[in-house]
Amino acid sequence: FGRLDVLVNNAGINGGPEERKPIHQYSDELWERIIQVDLNGVYYCSKPAILQMERQGWGGSIINIGSIVGLAPLRLQCAFTAAKAGVFNLTKAMALELAPLKIRVNAIAPGFFSTKQNATLLWNPDGTPTARTGKILAATPMNRFGEPEELAGTLLFLCDEAYSGFITGVNIPVDGGFNAYSGV
Repeated sequence: FGRLDVLVNNAGINGGPEERKPIHQYSDELWERIIQVDLNGVYYCSKPAILQMERQGWGGSIINIGSIVGLAPLRLQCAFTAAKAGVFNLTKAMALELAPLKIRVNAIAPGFFSTKQNATLLWNPDGTPTARTGKILAATPMNRFGEPEELAGTLLFLCDEAYSGFITGVNIPVDGGFNAYSGV
């Protein structure tokens, strides 16, 4: 349509279960790959979008998709945790710098969602839950996985100037209470 109103930075990768190791045994190559996609991707995709939004003169919205593990780290995922925590602080830095240009920058921290990408982590081949599934649900007060539509609603809210025009620099957990749970 000849203009750019919204950028959603949604790229993210992580190592598979076999690649999850303590930091002193973690693969340097995997570290570099995850940081490149998950954190550097936000930076490199945002720069041209910001320039375009600035040229247009009426602002816009940048929404960075992180992960709940950027707020509540999990063991054996040092690169993914570091990258997503970096996304949240980069979001705040961008919000401070871009507010004078009327560009709002926010982030979403998805918890655990029922997606094809998560299927092998959450379900055994016979359809029964894995041991990890029980642990995740026990730490999620709503005791269920999110549905993609629930994440989309938050995203659409942040896209719409009429509803979120005075919101910038925030990170919204969409996680069924995972981030709030103390484990007690």
